[in-house]
Amino acid sequence: MTSSSPGATETALGLKRRARRIGRVLAETHPDAHCELDHSNALELAVATILSAQSTDKKINEVTPTLFARYRTAADYAGADRAEMETLIRPTGFFRNKTDSLIKLGRALVERYDGRVPAKLADLVTLPGIGRKTANVILGNAFDVPGITVDTHFQRLVHRWRLTAETDPVKIEHAVGALYEKRDWTMLSHRVIFHGRRVCHARKPACGACTLAKLCPSYGTGPTDPALAAKLLKGPRARDLAVAAGVDPELVPAQAVAAEAP
Repeated sequence: MTSSSPGATETALGLKRRARRIGRVLAETHPDAHCELDHSNALELAVATILSAQSTDKKINEVTPTLFARYRTAADYAGADRAEMETLIRPTGFFRNKTDSLIKLGRALVERYDGRVPAKLADLVTLPGIGRKTANVILGNAFDVPGITVDTHFQRLVHRWRLTAETDPVKIEHAVGALYEKRDWTMLSHRVIFHGRRVCHARKPACGACTLAKLCPSYGTGPTDPALAAKLLKGPRARDLAVAAGVDPELVPAQAVAAEAP
């Protein structure tokens, strides 16, 4: 890598400036970025996030309408019939463990927080089934408290962009958080995750159809030929993503537009 490549022999100031540029480009590329777990309150979001482990957001959103209609309060979860709940959430995988977490979560909320989901990180991480990642999802999307969500997509992309070499999720959260204004943390998380699901895939990123090509030290990990890269874009806005990257949208096949972002 030459010294002019992004991320090569970069100063702390240079890193922060490149990180901020990445943030701005992501905002332009993914104006539709949002939490993809359907919910209408903090309890529903907590439940959906617990269910999302080892599953897809699409699958969770298929299951939760019935679940949320059946269990409306923390007390409902606390007093749930285990067999009934297991049946409802079976499609999400690991349904026995998840049922256990949801019942225990309901009990903890009733016993310690008057049935309400707390709005502080220190409180959230003490609850059954809720780790720091889940807590930040809840804080950012239910309470408008800025938080960085270090999921597998986020971790993969910040490493590809060489924003940090840390591998521990908490250290990644702090290292990346230091590069951005706190008020931007929640939306940054959504945009990075959107980019990871739609453009910068784990095995074969769409490098030749990526708006971050000039800012990415890992450019070339995937195909750089626009005709090949365009076929890797996913989601209903796949052709818009191609246009944003200066690529002919006609190169994006119909099946890519119809494809679910993983």
